[in-house]
Formats: sequence, C-alpha cells, structure tokens
Amino acid sequence: MKRRQWSRDVERMIQEQLVTRHIRGERLLQAFREVPRHLFVPESMQDMAYADGPLPIGQRQTISQPYIVALMTQLLALSGEERVLEVGTGSGYQAAILAKLARKVYSVERIPELAERAERVFLDLELSNIEVTVCDGTMGLPAYAPYDAIIVTAAAPHVPEPLKDQLALDGFLVLPVGGRDGQMLERWRHTPKGFDRERIAPVAFVPLVGDHGWEEGQQPERRWQK
Repeated sequence: MKRRQWSRDVERMIQEQLVTRHIRGERLLQAFREVPRHLFVPESMQDMAYADGPLPIGQRQTISQPYIVALMTQLLALSGEERVLEVGTGSGYQAAILAKLARKVYSVERIPELAERAERVFLDLELSNIEVTVCDGTMGLPAYAPYDAIIVTAAAPHVPEPLKDQLALDGFLVLPVGGRDGQMLERWRHTPKGFDRERIAPVAFVPLVGDHGWEEGQQPERRWQK
C-alpha cells in the first residue's frame, strides 16, 4: 500500500471512527497517524485494515477495532514517561501505538508465531522501545515490575492477581472482564487505600488463556473478537 493511500485512509479512520466517538488528545491521535495499521494485518486484508472493525490475524486471534485500541489507550492516561506492560501482543498494533506514547513497552504473548511476526514489524518500523516476551501473560512479567500502566488485550474471567501486584501506585490497569456472552471493559487504579474500579463499556474479546485466565479446554464457546 502506497504511503499516500494509507495516510488518507488513516486520517479518515481518525476523523470518522475516533474523533466522532470522543477520542481526544493530539498525542494520541498523532500516534495513530504514525503507525501504519495495514502492516499488522495479513497482506490479503490490507485493503480492509482501516475499516471500523476487527480482522483475523491467524492462530484464532484478531487485530482489535481501531476505536477499541484508541479507547483502551486513552484510559491509560499516558504522559510519555511510563513503563507499560501489555498482555497479549497479538498483531503488535496496540504495542506500536503504546510505543509512541510511553517510554518503554513490555509486551507478552503466549503464541510464539504471533510474537515473532510482531517483532519483525517493530524492527521494520524502528520501534526500539518495545520488548516482547513469550510467556503466560496472566502471570504478568515480574522481572520488570512495577509498571506505571498495564493493558490486557484479551478477556479475563476475573482480574489476574499477579497483574494487580505488578501495578505501580497511582497506575491504571485496563482490561475486559467477563464470560462467554461478552465482557465489560474495566479500568482499575492502584490507590494508597487499594484498588478503585470503573466500568467503561461492553466489549467482546478473545479469551485470555493462562493460569489466572481461561484454561485451554474451558475457553468460551461463542465467537470472540479482539
């Protein structure tokens, strides 16, 4: 896809899908302008990369709808100096957006093929502040904790305790929580008195598999979107 075409497509995406849904902040919108979303989807689907919906990326996973990526990022309230943990690298698109807005992004993925593919795109885009680890994301990444912000891009049946343990004071944790009929996007804030929870919006994500998520054989039976 030529740069002129994707620049036009991304600007239309920003105006029609993000700004009209109250996504604000020039730093955030500029991050979407700078990250070529079409590079994170299969070549056969690049013409649909900027459409208003998720797309399959293989391994029964998807790249999230642009608005959901923007909403979850906005909820983290990043200023530029944060160390962020992302659980679920997937296509790598969310991590690339975060890399434009934070000092360091640690992204974990349980499927090696997806992690390797995302790393190749990060290298091509010269995004040197993203570190990808293949592991059980429900356990977080304790080696680099605490994190100023944590984002989970898959649906958890409950908030994994290791993630709460690895969130710095005053940090935000954003994730979808729920069961087979859909989830609620939640934002948790670590305060001196404990954790405050906000319920943001109903969503539908792929399941978060791991010791503190869904077991492989207990994944919800409905069709999920990420």
